[in-house]
Amino acid sequence: MIYECHMHIFMNGRNYREAAAQYKKSVDETDIREKLSAYAQEGVTFLRDGGDHYGASVLAARIAPEYGITYRTPVFAIHKNKHYGRIVGRGFDTVRDYRSLVKEAGGAGADFIKIMVSGILDFDREGALSEASLSAGEIREMIRIAHEEGFAVMAHTNGADAVRAVTAAGVDSIEHGNFMDEDCLQALQGSSTIWVPTFVTIANLIGSGRFDDASLKRLKEREGAIIRRGFALGVTIAPGSDAGAYCVPHARGIQDEYRELWELCRDLLTREEFDKRMEDAGREIERRFCH
Repeated sequence: MIYECHMHIFMNGRNYREAAAQYKKSVDETDIREKLSAYAQEGVTFLRDGGDHYGASVLAARIAPEYGITYRTPVFAIHKNKHYGRIVGRGFDTVRDYRSLVKEAGGAGADFIKIMVSGILDFDREGALSEASLSAGEIREMIRIAHEEGFAVMAHTNGADAVRAVTAAGVDSIEHGNFMDEDCLQALQGSSTIWVPTFVTIANLIGSGRFDDASLKRLKEREGAIIRRGFALGVTIAPGSDAGAYCVPHARGIQDEYRELWELCRDLLTREEFDKRMEDAGREIERRFCH
């Protein structure tokens, strides 16, 4: 069974602006069906969307069973205004506003809540993020509120401080998790948090010509070593490619992710053990991220 635990149905893997323009006026059902069909042909039976503000993932969740696919969606991601996240969600200024968005997502059929607590990798500045994360207090309150409303929480998280903060707050899954350190991994080892590293968002960029390949290769080596260490410690790592992101095509992206993760740990685990870890982590996400 193949799990894709992080993807965005409305994105196209080539150009975010192009995809946004395609969905701005109305949800493109034909496009969604083509993507779902591609997943079904690859044997992918579970998809967890990272959200959008067009209603694309809501429609996808409704029709996915026609393709033999279980689909989970947060409807939209939630970010603090003036911070990263607008491309996939809705913003808030106050705790009261945030609580209202959690309730709105629930009313629209959200299976879980996705929060954005940090920036993204800045590929033009090696080793840097686009912005600092929210404070530990803000992160803790966001997760607490979502949990009180009965939702699991998926957190877009990069940077060691942010990873420590979401783990301490009991987040259900960490997405990306770039720039972790050993303390982060030790905290994850002793927690119920699932890590979805989306490693191919780095690996698939090499050779694309968009960024400096030497820098990308160093980044891939660094992040790969952290993921490998996570496998060695027994951290729960789940497969998710961030399909729809640049150079991560739908359906093929998750095949790339499985391959890259296997290459990182093939001398630590047998193939049978690796496949079981992937399936167990995917099953846990399927079980937990269902409101």
